[in-house]
This record gives sequence, C-alpha cells and structure tokens, in this order.
Amino acid sequence: MANNAELALEILKGHLNQAEGAGDWLSIDQDRINLFADATLDHQFIHIDPEKAAKLSPFKTTIAHGYLTLSLIPHLTESITAPYKEAFKNLKMMVNYGLDKLRFMNPVPVNSKVRAQRTLLEAELKDERTIQLKQQVTVEIEGQSKPACVAEILVRLIY
Repeated sequence: MANNAELALEILKGHLNQAEGAGDWLSIDQDRINLFADATLDHQFIHIDPEKAAKLSPFKTTIAHGYLTLSLIPHLTESITAPYKEAFKNLKMMVNYGLDKLRFMNPVPVNSKVRAQRTLLEAELKDERTIQLKQQVTVEIEGQSKPACVAEILVRLIY
C-alpha cells in the first residue's frame, strides 16, 4: 500500500507545467521598503532616500530591494489556490529548501503593486516521508510587461 507521500506524489505529477494562476496584489510602499532596509542593514539611497533617488537614480524614485521582492514570495503565493491541494492532506509541514535559479529582471518602484504567478515544474520523492517540489514563481508589477523577478524555488513537503 502506498504511503501519504507516494499518494501525494501521484496527484502532484498530474499538475506539472500547468500555470496555477495569479495571487492577490500587494502594495510596496516606502514604509515596507524602509523596514526591510532596517532589517537587512541595506540603507542604499536608491531604496530609502526619495529626494536623492529622484536626482541621482536612473529610476527617479526609490525602489524595493530585490531581496525584499524575493522574501515576499511566500506571502504572494499564499493567495494562489493550488489545483493539487488534495496532495497536502496529511501534510505535517512544508519548509523552504532553497532556490535553483533567481533573476531580478525589473526594479519595483515605490508605491507599485506586485503579485505572483506559480507553476509546478517538478515533484520528486526524496524519502518515504518527503517530497521536493520545484516551482517557478514570477513576481509581476502591475502595469508593466516585464516581471520584477522569476525564481525557481524548492520546497519540501514532509508527511
């Protein structure tokens, strides 16, 4: 008889390379950028000084840190309804495992809205209780054709 991870893997494999849709929009305001700068000790003027950024930055405004955009992926993907959510039945925990590929393709100007789209690329049984997922997450900027970032994230499902 198949265990919980093996049953989930069969469900997941039926959804490979299918776009899951987009999540909810999130506003990126200066307060959020400043808090991230404080947390990471990255106080570069392009992030925290609107007057200096307007004069010296090619973007003419402050922009979010690339790693702020990356760090928002768990929140941004939370509102995406996975078509394979039945695979999460009996799940004990889900943990971030890392990244295979990450590109910051477009800066996120202050007061922009971002959202995520996700596609399941791979699902692999790592041991009798663990599945590793590779998901492509694209973070879009409202009104722009080029995304803020594209990341291949690795997540472990533990049953």
